[in-house]
Amino acid sequence: MVTQSESLAARLAQAVEADWAKQVSWLGTLASFPSLRGQEASCQDWLAGQFAARGWAVDRFTLAEVEIEALPGFSPVFEADYEKAVQVVATVPSSVGGGRSLILQGHIDVVPPGPLQDWAHDPFAPRIDGTWISGRGTADMKVGVTEIVFALDALRAVGLRPAAPVHVETVSEEECTGNGALGTLARGYRADACLIAEAVGNRLQRAQLGSIWFRVRLSGTAAHILEAGRGASAILAMYDFITALQGLADRTNEEHRDSRWYGHMAAPVSFSVGRIRGGDWIGMVPSWCEIDCRIGILPGQSLEAVRRAILDTVAACAGEKGNEAGADVTWVGFQAEPYVQEPGSAAEAALALAHRTVFGTELESFSMPATCDVRLYGFHYGIPTLCYGSLGEGLHSPRERADLESMKKTTVVLALFIAEWCGTAPLNSADYG
Repeated sequence: MVTQSESLAARLAQAVEADWAKQVSWLGTLASFPSLRGQEASCQDWLAGQFAARGWAVDRFTLAEVEIEALPGFSPVFEADYEKAVQVVATVPSSVGGGRSLILQGHIDVVPPGPLQDWAHDPFAPRIDGTWISGRGTADMKVGVTEIVFALDALRAVGLRPAAPVHVETVSEEECTGNGALGTLARGYRADACLIAEAVGNRLQRAQLGSIWFRVRLSGTAAHILEAGRGASAILAMYDFITALQGLADRTNEEHRDSRWYGHMAAPVSFSVGRIRGGDWIGMVPSWCEIDCRIGILPGQSLEAVRRAILDTVAACAGEKGNEAGADVTWVGFQAEPYVQEPGSAAEAALALAHRTVFGTELESFSMPATCDVRLYGFHYGIPTLCYGSLGEGLHSPRERADLESMKKTTVVLALFIAEWCGTAPLNSADYG
């Protein structure tokens, strides 16, 4: 006997199939925008136009227009002009009432492509090869934004509308602070649940690490190479600080082998040096060096305790080198707490039903050794927040790509999830203008 969910899923699958060429083209256009940090406006303006054309109420604003500095979850701003940090929230209206409201969120900021010679093609000219589409931002996470939009299109195509308001949020700053998501919360957007459609392989992200970004600046003594012995190289000295900070990550992994959500991983907490700068001239001993770093935080650890451990590690290393006054630490981005979406929420049950109906398998969950915007909604604002999306590979690398067949099925899952969570009513032209 065919259930009501199975019947609706079949209709939605037909709607997605009928619109498939348009959806693939739409993702290609979205991924062609080089929406690097500070350069998101043209992408967001295109999205705002797409949303308005669907009859959704569009709120376009910059982070300079909202007060976020004093809010829980705020991360320090660095190397950014928030006058250019454009956010978009589009509200899919409903005059029905009685359903459960929903936030559907995706970020449109992308990391730099790196050396272009490492790519098989222009990173912002997406290429389709079989069932894959490749290019910067295809998987992380413009495929998720596409799934959200076309899931709502599919519902409309079968003559249904959500019975409660749905806020479609496209944000920036996900890759460095999370302040874009925080800006939507500061703007007042709330819902009974939230889903972020990151490309996590059609699994539910159960847990995520926290993340701390910080800069270590080391001072040395400049000297001409004729008198190199009278100088002190800040660049060479920095090796010891990197080793000491790696040791902090190694000890953390060893001390937390019984972690409920990460004990099965050999080294979930990683330390990385993402950028290094130093010196002023090849022919002189460098008097300064900076490294920009990231380290993870496990559930059960506090942000404050890990920051203190970083400061103590740097101070101890400086003391050993007789250079205690010459080492400084600055927090320069993510100051993100770890977060676990505990099992048993009604939102998870609705997603599990939708996934099972479309894929024919039970919804699996996993622990992610990184962070995303989930914590802003779930940890800081108490909104049950799910992270679920299609299959992607090579994130933050020249091999980034998204699986189109997975995108197709995920679009149906999200449409069915919206129907299960929000409830539906027959389409009414008044709801879309």
